[in-house]
Amino acid sequence: MSNHDSSTFRVPGKNIVQTAAANGSFHTLSKALEAADLTSVLKGTGPYSVFAPTDAAFESFPRVHWESWLMPENKAELISVVKYHVLPGRASVVEIDKLTAPKMMQGQTAPITKDGDKLRIGGAAITGPDIASSNGVIHAIDAVIVPTKH
Repeated sequence: MSNHDSSTFRVPGKNIVQTAAANGSFHTLSKALEAADLTSVLKGTGPYSVFAPTDAAFESFPRVHWESWLMPENKAELISVVKYHVLPGRASVVEIDKLTAPKMMQGQTAPITKDGDKLRIGGAAITGPDIASSNGVIHAIDAVIVPTKH
């Protein structure tokens, strides 16, 4: 199976949560999903497109914010941030390139822009597109994106 087109490759039986865990670059995201009680949602039928900050993206994010989100009294904010990384439906990077401001699961839109040959969502570059799973697709991004507060 080493010879495959990543845009059509499917991981049979591995949902988004399992695919992210198996990838090895999304340990912190997995912790965020658990803390927000969203693992069961992203194990569901979907489909979902997850813009997944890598562990390196979380490392460059202000630690004080991350630690604050993990406190039980800030769970609603953590849920909001995690859902802002999820687009309902399965969207390949080619399809994302055609969007301007998709509505995320959290309810707000996230701007899609192009910076040279880099496709960005909410300012974060998509660095690892089209990691397929049984119930959607993961796109690795290089930053944590945060919705605006109302």
